[in-house]
Amino acid sequence: MNKRILTSVLSAAIFMIMAIPFQAQAQWGIGASYELRQESPKSGFGVRVERGILGKVPVVDLRLRAHFSYFREETSFPGGTADLTNYDYGLAAIGGVSIGLIKPYVGLGIGSTTFDAKIQNAQNPGSENAFFWNVLVGAEVSPIPIVNPFVEYRLQQADEPQFVKDSNGRLVFGVTLNF
Repeated sequence: MNKRILTSVLSAAIFMIMAIPFQAQAQWGIGASYELRQESPKSGFGVRVERGILGKVPVVDLRLRAHFSYFREETSFPGGTADLTNYDYGLAAIGGVSIGLIKPYVGLGIGSTTFDAKIQNAQNPGSENAFFWNVLVGAEVSPIPIVNPFVEYRLQQADEPQFVKDSNGRLVFGVTLNF
């Protein structure tokens, strides 16, 4: 009896998802990503929350995005080790257009980044904060209306701190769930 009810509920849910029009613009998106960059730490993970704005615009998709990225690496040097941690968070305005299954987009944002270096046997760990602006370009693919894999390049420029000023950009791979 329970299997019959579960099967009916799952069938109804699948039917409702399939009934969603393919061209529908999602209002909210939650995503996760793997991020690569040249400076240490070199790889990390990110999360994002997006909200569509001006949903009545026919071709253009305008969104606001909040993002958080976390990078950590343990590195060795002559005489010890260091635990490097970098995280950043920010807001961006994104504009994109749909071209079939592909949606290229561009964006502009601001945020804050923190770099921590905990060096073995050091009295004072190094820590810096910086304000940054970024420009991004990317593309989403929408094989099904809810799941959107994406690739993005984010060029980031921070103000003057020593450890984060060389931050040029990062390559971001991920997936966004839109609803």
